[in-house]
Amino acid sequence: MSDVMDYKSRLSDPASRKFETFSYLPAMNADDIRKQVEYLVKKGWNPAIEHTEPEHLMDSYWYMWKLPMFGETDVDRILSEAEACHKANPNNHVRLVGYDNFAQSQGAAMVIYRGKTV
Repeated sequence: MSDVMDYKSRLSDPASRKFETFSYLPAMNADDIRKQVEYLVKKGWNPAIEHTEPEHLMDSYWYMWKLPMFGETDVDRILSEAEACHKANPNNHVRLVGYDNFAQSQGAAMVIYRGKTV
């Protein structure tokens, strides 16, 4: 049996905190983010952009950037909104959410821009 790796994520160490699946990987570049947006659009999910301060990333409340983009299929428009949120809140984590109308839940949620850790 192989050993399980401990990622040593601790509340007392903000730099070590893991907050979603992709946070265990290197930060996404522009091509990776585009692929995730394309996936959401292909699935028919409604994209939304949220952000929060790094010290509050474990809270269940994130600030919504404008309203969800109901029915938006233009990948470039979604990316420009995510970039606008990041530019307006450069120290915050910014996440992309895909709302699934049929399941009445989030189909995906991932941090696409990481804020500065304390």
